[in-house]
Amino acid sequence: MKKLFVALIIGVGIYVSVQNNSAIVSSFTEQGVQNNQVIADAYQNRLSDIQVSGSGIVTRTLRDDNEGSRHQRFILRLSAGQTLLIAHNIDLAPKINTLQKGDVVDFYGEYEWNAKGGVVHWTHHDPGGRHVGGWLKHNGRKYE
Repeated sequence: MKKLFVALIIGVGIYVSVQNNSAIVSSFTEQGVQNNQVIADAYQNRLSDIQVSGSGIVTRTLRDDNEGSRHQRFILRLSAGQTLLIAHNIDLAPKINTLQKGDVVDFYGEYEWNAKGGVVHWTHHDPGGRHVGGWLKHNGRKYE
């Protein structure tokens, strides 16, 4: 009887844990969908200068732009299928040296509309303190 009671308690504990984790996963998924929707709306309505966050998969790495301020550039595909060019200022923030096609990158920066899906820049701190700081996250490390 004691073994049955212990098994029942363990079963209830596992059930509660799964339910709580499902709520957490659902919350993150919902947040990702909301972020993607903000970006999709900005693209559809040709809006710019919008602070956005999200996550995507690297589909292509591009050569660094070395004219003026240097920028690391790569293309992300969001879960909804939209692509974004990420232009990360490597004069103000560290470069992601290990970035490869297929990697997941989280971002927080400013969205600018273009016909190809848009550009996210300001993914770094602002040394002048006039603009909200942005960042990139890759493999658990934050680049700001």
